[in-house]
Amino acid sequence: MSKEYAAGFNIAPAPTTFIVNVIHAHPGKQEEAFRIIQDVVHYVAERKEGLLWSNLSKSTDGKTVVNIEAIQDEGNVGEFFADPVFLEKFRMLDSVSTSEFHAYTVDDLVLPKRANAEG
Repeated sequence: MSKEYAAGFNIAPAPTTFIVNVIHAHPGKQEEAFRIIQDVVHYVAERKEGLLWSNLSKSTDGKTVVNIEAIQDEGNVGEFFADPVFLEKFRMLDSVSTSEFHAYTVDDLVLPKRANAEG
């Protein structure tokens, strides 16, 4: 039996940890870098409870790929990297890119304010 999950946003900041992974693809390797990180994220999504959601994006200039993911807490990063299959998949990025990631927590959520938002 599979679980169904729904993603959503809260009006007020919630104690959420985000990982932002910026992947600087070697020339002509953006698509390959995207496929590799996509495989990594799908692997985690299928096996690790700590992943809440992920957004994978490619820059329009062909130079970078970004993985922005929400996780339950910063400790999940260690859990992911302790998995030898995850680590092997993640290290494949080294052949097509350089990358860095940072963990962030939400301090402020800014939504647009429109004069006639309800009307």
